[in-house]
Amino acid sequence: MAKRDYYEVLGVPKNASEDDIKKAYRKLAMKHHPDRNQGDTAKKAEDKFKEAKEAYEMLTDPQKRAAYDQFGHAGVDPSMGGRGGPGAEGFGGFAEAFGDIFGDIFGGGGARRGGAGGQQVYRGSDLSYAMEITLEEAAHGKDTQIRIPSWDNCETCKGSGAKPGTSAKTCPSCNGSGTVHLRQGFFSIQQTCPNCRGSGKIIPEPCATCNGAGKIKRQKTLEVKIPAGINEGMRIRSAGNGEPGTNGGPPGDLYIEIRIKQHEIFERDGDDLHCSVPVSLTTAALGGSMEVPTLVGKAEIDLPEGTQHGKTFRLRGKGIKGIRSSYPGDLYCHVTVETPVKLTEHQRKLLKDLDESFKKGGDKHSPNAKSWTDRVKDLFK
Repeated sequence: MAKRDYYEVLGVPKNASEDDIKKAYRKLAMKHHPDRNQGDTAKKAEDKFKEAKEAYEMLTDPQKRAAYDQFGHAGVDPSMGGRGGPGAEGFGGFAEAFGDIFGDIFGGGGARRGGAGGQQVYRGSDLSYAMEITLEEAAHGKDTQIRIPSWDNCETCKGSGAKPGTSAKTCPSCNGSGTVHLRQGFFSIQQTCPNCRGSGKIIPEPCATCNGAGKIKRQKTLEVKIPAGINEGMRIRSAGNGEPGTNGGPPGDLYIEIRIKQHEIFERDGDDLHCSVPVSLTTAALGGSMEVPTLVGKAEIDLPEGTQHGKTFRLRGKGIKGIRSSYPGDLYCHVTVETPVKLTEHQRKLLKDLDESFKKGGDKHSPNAKSWTDRVKDLFK
């Protein structure tokens, strides 16, 4: 019988990632595992389990996958699977492959095969860096530098981690593989070797300079470009500048998280800006023009006669152009009418005279007060 397409077996597209392939295999392995299928369905389940395992082994090996994508089944030699090819090792081999998945569940996440001697290869951890910038820098962008920790090979031991004149030894617990298998009945669960922590080697006499790590922590300077329009909480990714990997694994990434300092005048709301504009009592009453600040200079607004407290003026395009925006936001100026304080006797007399004049004019000078008084009367009827 002709073999089915490996991607069809696992139910994944041809551009599926390794994680997607692993998830698909996990689902099939749990469904068709011999322990879960007895009686009449056992043989059929066993065949499907073998088929899924073969597909998984081929598609998680980069070289085999490339050959299969180009030539199909003819491009992959079954003998490359080891011990007689994919599916030839019986249930013991199934348990080992199944153990790889259990390894992910029980703490093996982030690791993959590929190191020397079959050691587990671990990706380095990501690092986070909080950067505080001004609102102006967020609006216009900024080129800056930051200093972050990095790791260099120890000059004393040349990166070996062993004291000069000595060398690392093969770990006796895992025989240099970096992993151990714990068997319990049918299952074989693969875990990182606790003795060498996945390195495959132990160091009897560690280097005094680096304490056996083989690396020394340093500081390095990175150039960072803050894009115009960035907002609070956004992150900039610097690939490969995180913690170094283990056993030749790739380094993690550095994420620069943006914090924006509180501005003395403006408050940001998305791409819009808001500010309070204090206006004197006489200016609000008589009207006039006044200058207001923006992030790119000054602008002018015309106050109509009788401007009330809380009146808002909108200046189009005077906000911030966000990273994903086509147009800049607006600036909203909120009028706050200031009540005079620390009056002289002469000023008090003038205000009293003015107040008497207003009262003689009736309600026409205070339309809001009349409306409010009417609503209060209606409330207590």
